[in-house]
Order: sequence, then C-alpha cells, then structure tokens
Amino acid sequence: MRAVVVRAFGGPEVLEVADVPVPVAGPHQVLIRVEAATVNPVDLATRSGVLAQAGLMPARDMIGIGWDVAGTIEAAGPGVTGLVPGQRVIGLSDRLDVPLGTQADHAVLDADAVTGAPAGLSSAEAATLPLNGLTAAQALDRLDLVPGRTLLVTGAAGAVGGFAVQLAAARGLHVVAVAATEDEPLVRDLGAELFVPRTARLGEAVRALVPGGVRAALDAVVIGAAALDAVQSGGAFAAVVSGAAPPPLRGTRVFNHWIRADATRLSDLVALVEKDALTLRVAGAMPLDEVATAHRSLAEGGLRGRLVLVP
Repeated sequence: MRAVVVRAFGGPEVLEVADVPVPVAGPHQVLIRVEAATVNPVDLATRSGVLAQAGLMPARDMIGIGWDVAGTIEAAGPGVTGLVPGQRVIGLSDRLDVPLGTQADHAVLDADAVTGAPAGLSSAEAATLPLNGLTAAQALDRLDLVPGRTLLVTGAAGAVGGFAVQLAAARGLHVVAVAATEDEPLVRDLGAELFVPRTARLGEAVRALVPGGVRAALDAVVIGAAALDAVQSGGAFAAVVSGAAPPPLRGTRVFNHWIRADATRLSDLVALVEKDALTLRVAGAMPLDEVATAHRSLAEGGLRGRLVLVP
C-alpha cells in the first residue's frame, strides 16, 4: 500500500509516498481502509522537525504522517466490540512516534480512538472532525465555564477556532471572536456575539466590549500574551499549540491543552454534526500523491476549513 512518510526532516520536498506493507490490526485495534485523511499543522511540524527539536518525538528511520482519518473498517482485532468490518468510521491517531500515520491507503488505530462516521456526509467532510473538533471540545471542558460567561476565541474562522465558537455558543457562553475583518459574517454565523478584528490591539479592544475583560480565552492561533491581556484577573487561558501558553499573569489559570483520542467524546461531536449543530468545512480535496502541495497551501495560510487527502 501507499503511505506518506518522511525519512529526513525538511520542507515539503522531503515528503514521500512510500510503498509499504499493509499493517495488521492487533488486539483492541481496527484496520481502516482510508477514504480521507486531513492535513493539519501538526503534520507540518512533524515533517519539518520542529516537534523533534522540541523533544516531543525521537528521530526514527521513517516517520508516518497524518492524524485524522475517515474510512471503512476492513478488519477488527481480538477484543474489539462495537466496531465491525464494513462500518464507516472516523478516528484519530494521537501518537507522534509512529512509522505509519493516517495519510495512507490503510491505517491501524486503537478501537477506543474510533467511532461511527456522521451519517449523510462524505468521507472528506467527516475526516475534518476528529483532531480539530476534539481539540476545541477538550479545551472547553478544561476551561470549565458555566453558561453566561464570556469566552474569547482567537482564530475563530479557522478549523479549531470555528469548532470552539460553535461548541461554546451551544454551552450558553457569550463568544467574542477574533478573526480577519472579512471573516466577521462567518464567525457571527457560527455563533459569535461580539467581534474583534485580528489587527486590533486585543486587550483594549476586547475590554471596550466586555468591561473588565472576558472570563476565559481559547487561543487557537498563538497570539499569547496579547490575548491573555483580554482576560480578567483570575480568569483562564487555554493554548492549543505546544509552547504557546503565556505566563499566568494576574492570577490567571494558563495551560497548554494536549489533545488525546477519545471515541466517546468524538461520538458526542458526531451527534452534533448530525443535528446540524456543528459545521464541517473542507477547504479542498486532492490525491494522496499531492501531499506536498497540500503542505505548501496550508503553510501559506488563508484556508477556511481543512485540506483533505483522498487515497
């Protein structure tokens, strides 16, 4: 089968679509025939060597690329229950140190990282949910805001930010969205009540709308200290990118959120998608062998939704 791998760190040119053996599902694992795999910033950081330099993964002869997957189960290993061959599923590979990722013809995942795919949607759409949806949902869980509180979401038009806006609004939170001026209609449609352009001096602009500052912030685009300045003293701040959490000034609770696979939580998000309460956005789809082009496009920025590789 084909799989996207890197054997040396560098630019998109180091990406290789290699011919490798089809993996075998072990105990409590499933083999998925991949129909779509999303390209995310973590893939770029893996390929470039940023994560290895940060000590988050060791170098190895071959590193697999890809976290999100949508496809059909081809085989289930011993001990798997509730997942059967022929079933359409989505899942998340949350480990960095792996020889094969989800950007491949087949992928093996632990059963507790996989759930049924949203009904009535394409695999390309479904593949955009696991990593970004779980990141937003789990970060909101840790912020632990009661209904009526105010939340700042940076990068509100992006993949993680867009999910965060919708999920926060569904929890009864008042969302202040930060995005490009031209994205204001989009983020308001997702559920944001207030809007601040990303070019504004953030702390001052937010406090002009919310006297005293917001109760919490979910920083999806590494604004850092400038976003923390918009949070009231004693509030909370979630950074969803490694090393992006600013110092906990003014008694704030600041943390980096580290994503983890969770089939139960992912199933909850699937239910919201099926109720049209959560929007899946595909920025574009392309064949597996165009992965380098996908990396370049993501690095250039400006995408609304995720690029998807379709083996």
